[in-house]
Amino acid sequence: MRLRALLENDALGLRLLGGDDELDRTVRGVMTTDLKDPSRYLSGGELVLTGLAWLREPADAEPFVRILASAGVAALAAGEAELGDIPDDLVQACSRHRLPLFAVNESVAFATITEHVVRQVSGERAGDLAAVVDRHRRLMTSGPAGGGPEVVLDLLGSDLDLRAWVLSPTGRQIAGAGEPLEPGLAATLAGEHLAATRTGRRGPHRLTIAGSPYSLFPIRNTGRGAAPATRDVRETVLSDWLLAVEADAGDWPAARLDLLQGVTQLIAVERDRREAARTVRRRLAQEVLELVQTGAAPAEIAARLRVAAPVLLPGLGTAPHWQVVVARVEWDQEPGQTAVDTGPIAQSLLEEILVDPATSGADSADRIAVAHSGDEAIALVPLATAPLPDSEDEVPAAVVGLHADTLLASVRAPLSAGLDGDGRLTLGVSAAVHSAEGLRGALEEARHARRVAAARPGRVCAAGHHELASHVLLLPFVPDDVRRAFTARLLDPLKDYDRRHRAELIPTLEAFLDCDGSWTRCATRLHLHVNTLRYRVGRIEQLTGRDLARLEDKLDFFLALRMS
Repeated sequence: MRLRALLENDALGLRLLGGDDELDRTVRGVMTTDLKDPSRYLSGGELVLTGLAWLREPADAEPFVRILASAGVAALAAGEAELGDIPDDLVQACSRHRLPLFAVNESVAFATITEHVVRQVSGERAGDLAAVVDRHRRLMTSGPAGGGPEVVLDLLGSDLDLRAWVLSPTGRQIAGAGEPLEPGLAATLAGEHLAATRTGRRGPHRLTIAGSPYSLFPIRNTGRGAAPATRDVRETVLSDWLLAVEADAGDWPAARLDLLQGVTQLIAVERDRREAARTVRRRLAQEVLELVQTGAAPAEIAARLRVAAPVLLPGLGTAPHWQVVVARVEWDQEPGQTAVDTGPIAQSLLEEILVDPATSGADSADRIAVAHSGDEAIALVPLATAPLPDSEDEVPAAVVGLHADTLLASVRAPLSAGLDGDGRLTLGVSAAVHSAEGLRGALEEARHARRVAAARPGRVCAAGHHELASHVLLLPFVPDDVRRAFTARLLDPLKDYDRRHRAELIPTLEAFLDCDGSWTRCATRLHLHVNTLRYRVGRIEQLTGRDLARLEDKLDFFLALRMS
């Protein structure tokens, strides 16, 4: 039962003193106490009744309330018979700990409230248990084999009024009944699940977003054929699916929790079936990779690609263009800690990243072929072509390729949560090639781009082939001490001057270089008179001993700003 129902029953004589935004909490029991520390008798969800005999001085209120809040108590009801008005110290302590507080009218016995709560809670549990047992039987006999996870999710909605979705670790919707989750919300739920799993918290993980409660259940196969329990959560955290349910599982009896655990097992079996279906694509990718890495003849590689193309792009008339993507997952290693085999982790994660985030369903990954070599995952991605607008037939169609930053845009937040603390994901993308001869170079290009990404800060980083022909390629490999010395020599005098005079010399320098040294365009951008801009540039030259009319000095300032 809800706290709100207690407050609405006039016969119980309850008056709300604080916590009106917490009235949807569920009461699972009742306890009467006048102990200063009743923690050993609390299991969570209780309405605690107290006559305040333990309250000898104002300082007693804070530790008592803190104990109740830590135990997960639903609310505190204090009787007015002993002290009259409830002391302000108790009201304030409950407010600090977000614990709803009721005053119990002196004319109402605690026994009356206790009897009412016990009767209501017992009746609800008995009815819920009978219904859940029946639904559990129906779910387990339906199974996902007849129509995928959607069958189970439909039953959850129709029989238990639970909206639920199966999500990938990046927040992509695998299955759902009814309206799909908004992508931003799905990514947030996935990130919360990954963060909770990394910290070792047991599921289901409960949270509230925009006023709606959600419970997140990990999907792991614990039945026949399941893999042995992993020694390290990092081996699976980035590949496990999750079941997101729009409800607070903290209110549920054990029977309903068991039902949801059974649902996750059914979905895990379905996932294993789909994982097995990826074997052919992975084998194709592995064979092509081995041929490329061993320097096989282009004709041999081309023959293998002709076999792969119909599998990866059904209906494609001719061999497509190809792009290579390389990914690596790295974990910090403590002395004596068992090393994690990151190749399969990166393989599973890259398969997920390469799926269009706007698509749903597990089968949307059917055209992704990823192999792994050591601790690297390597994807061979066929690229479809799109007709050029207003072009004649003989003009080649445009190749629709992958872009490094776009690949990670929708998955950066949840994966950063899963990697937080000791993990990194780095990814490199090659240019498109149209023949077997280009694959060896594309692989090396993707690997080099990944090394550029690895030199950047952040948990999730990517770099593309377009960055390998600019200064961006060089800057990450400048040693830190050289970087610091170079930027300090040029920029520290300007930063010090800005701090003392609020002169904005650094922003002025950035804008001047960005405008290619154009006085008019730079002055317009900064909303300055040209003479004011000339004064600032002159001050920059005076403080640094450089001349911004010289290309060499412009280049030095440009690099210093990029490295700072």
